Amino acid sequence: MERIKVLVVDDESRMRKLVKDFLVKEGYEVLEAADGAEALDIFYEDKDISLMIVDIMMPKVDGLTVVKEVRESSKVPVIMLTAKGDERDELKGFEYGVDEYISKPFSPKILVARVNAILRRSNVLEQEDKIEAGGIILDKAAHQVIVDGKKIELSFKEFELLTYFMENQNIALSREKILNNVWNYDYFGDARTIDTHVKKLRSKIGEKGECIKTIWGMGYKFEP
Repeated sequence: MERIKVLVVDDESRMRKLVKDFLVKEGYEVLEAADGAEALDIFYEDKDISLMIVDIMMPKVDGLTVVKEVRESSKVPVIMLTAKGDERDELKGFEYGVDEYISKPFSPKILVARVNAILRRSNVLEQEDKIEAGGIILDKAAHQVIVDGKKIELSFKEFELLTYFMENQNIALSREKILNNVWNYDYFGDARTIDTHVKKLRSKIGEKGECIKTIWGMGYKFEP
C-alpha cells in the first residue's frame, strides 16, 4: 500500500524537519517546500498529495495566497501554521478554505493528531469501527457505546459528539469547530446546544464524563 503524501511548506528548514520527522514516524510520506512558489510547483506536479501543512508567513508567495490558488482546483485539506494571533488572517484563511489553524510554537504530537483526524474525516485514512479510550468502547458500525462493560443508550447527536471527541483525543476543540463537524457547516444554531448535549453525555457515561474537560471561553477537550 502506498504511503499517504503530506506536503509541508515552511521557510524554516528546522521547522520542516521537526514536522517531517514526526509524520514519517507515523507512516506518512513527506514532501517539502521552502516557500509558497515552490509549494505550488510541487502541488501541480504531484497529484497524489492528500494534505498540506502551510506556514502563513513566507517569502515570494505567502501561505494565504498558496491556499487561495490551490482552492481554485482542489479540495485537499490544509492546516495553516501561524506565529501571529491575528484574527483577521485566520478569518481570511477560513474564507479561502483553510481547514485548521495551529499556532507556533505547537506540540508535534498534537499536529500529528490533527493530521490523522482531518484525514479520517476526509476518508483518506480508514476509520476504525471501534474506538477505545479511558474505559469507553465506541462501536461505530453497531452504533453502540459500552462503559465499563455496560451498554449506554445515547441519542444520535450524543453518539456523534462522543465519536468526534474520541477521534480527536487531547485536542482542544472550539464550540464553533464542534458545531461545524457534528452539526455540519450549514447549522446556524446557538453554541449553547453543544453545552446542553455535553451535559447530557457526561451524565449518561457517569464517572467517565470527567474525560470531557471544559476549556473555559473556548470549548472542550477529551482526555482519557
